[in-house]
Formats: sequence, structure tokens, C-alpha cells
Amino acid sequence: MSNPQATVNKLLTWSSVDGPGNRLVLFLQGCNFACAACHNPYTIGVCNDCGDCLPVCEPRALTMQGGRVKFDADLCTQCDKCTDICPISASPMVRRMSVDQVIATIRDHAHFLTGITVSGGEATMQLKFLTALFAAMGEDPALSNLTRFVDTNGHLGAKGWARLMPVMDGAMLDIKALDPALHRDLTGQELDKTLRAARLLKDAGKLFELRYLLVPGVTDKPDQITTLIDFTRSLGGQTRIRLNAFQHHGVRGHALDWPPMQRAGVEAVADRLRAADTGEVATPALYL
Repeated sequence: MSNPQATVNKLLTWSSVDGPGNRLVLFLQGCNFACAACHNPYTIGVCNDCGDCLPVCEPRALTMQGGRVKFDADLCTQCDKCTDICPISASPMVRRMSVDQVIATIRDHAHFLTGITVSGGEATMQLKFLTALFAAMGEDPALSNLTRFVDTNGHLGAKGWARLMPVMDGAMLDIKALDPALHRDLTGQELDKTLRAARLLKDAGKLFELRYLLVPGVTDKPDQITTLIDFTRSLGGQTRIRLNAFQHHGVRGHALDWPPMQRAGVEAVADRLRAADTGEVATPALYL
């Protein structure tokens, strides 16, 4: 039987902020967006074994073996100097995990879980692993009651969604902006695939929520919120919207010059969405 592997940046055995209930969260390495506001920028690139990180790793947790960067988690002090210096926003502190290995980990924690969320980076970039993992969970009597969610930017084609949707329960779809030019500026990618994904997921009953990023003076403008309301209505029925507030935590580059989104601004947008009756609106529990 095929046992695909994925490049994993991090695994959390418990989270209450990555989907409904208590969830095990798997963060996969690699993303096809280059979001200026990304708070996990070290998950964007995939290590090319250049070795630039080795000199800054004081505990020698990183070594070069056979032309490949090798990571020893037992020596690592989590100083993150390697991710700070990486020229391609990658992390050498990753591991390869097979579907069987992840399934075994889920079984160990299943009694405390509502489900699993696969995030990133961009989880759908490792589609073979993702579909195999969700299928294996559905076929396992001990795990089939757990919900299978993906946190995604939606930049996956229709054929990819056709493979994934039969084995998943829901998607949390990130939308950084609904103006095409603004979306391109914020992510480096076109908007159309994300919008098509939202419609596909909604029609299939798999869209758990839209996640919309509020950047002061950029995506929180009245006309931008009007566009969000209009798009949500075009999906039909009620759609849950989670408002994410831009903060500086983890951010690099010119986005550090942007002001953080304040609670009052988030609540003003939330009030407008609730008045439009497009669906449930969720706001941040914390502002860092």
C-alpha cells in the first residue's frame, strides 16, 4: 500500500484555534503565495541545501551530510537564527513524515480530539500526502469520527479539489483581499483561483469558513468590505466569516511598517457584516 510522505514544519497535538473543537494540527512546509503579512514566513520556501544557515547554528544542530542539510532536533535550542538568515524563507528544521506515522500520532491523541487540521505553508501543495492521510483516517474505525479540515489559500485547480473534497470534511479558506490588484500586491498571486475554490467548496458543502485579513487602511476600507459582503452573498446561503487582524508577530519586510489592526476596527467591520446577515462572524480572541 502507498504510504506517501510530506515535509512537515511543525505538528501540534492540540489546538483550539485551528478549526472547530480540539484539533491536532499539521503544518506542512512550502507555499505558493508570498504574503507580505505572513506571520509564518519561514514556511514559504523549501530548503535547497545551500548551507547558509550552518554558520549561525551555534549548537551545531545543522550539519551538511552528502550535500544535504541535516537537522538534529535533540541539539536544537529553537533560537531560529537559521530561519532568520535563510534567503528563500525556508526552514531547515523540518522532518519527513509518512501517512502511517501521522496516523499513529493521531491515534495516540484521538480521545482528546475533535479532528485534524492540515495547514502550512499551503497544505494542498502536498496533495498526494493530504488526500492519502484523509482517506486513511476515514477508513480507520478509531479515527473516522474525527473531522478532517484543511486551512488553504485556495490556489488549487478544480481537478485537485475533485480529488480532495471526497475525503475531507471542511476547508478554512484564506482571502487576503477581494480586489484583484490588491490581492496580487499582498500575495504575489492572482485572485481568480481562490474565488473559484470558494464557489466549488460552497457548492459541495465543504466551506467551513472564509478567513479575511484586515489590514488598516488597506483591506478594511468601506468599499473593500462591500465587496466582501457582495461576494459572500454570491455564494448563496449563509457563510461563516472569520476576521483576522493584521499584527506584527512573525512578519518580515515592508509589512512591519504597517500599523497593527486594532480591536475597535475589527468590531466595526464585524458589526457591518452582521448587519448584512451574510452568516456567522468570528473575531480574534487575542490581539498580540
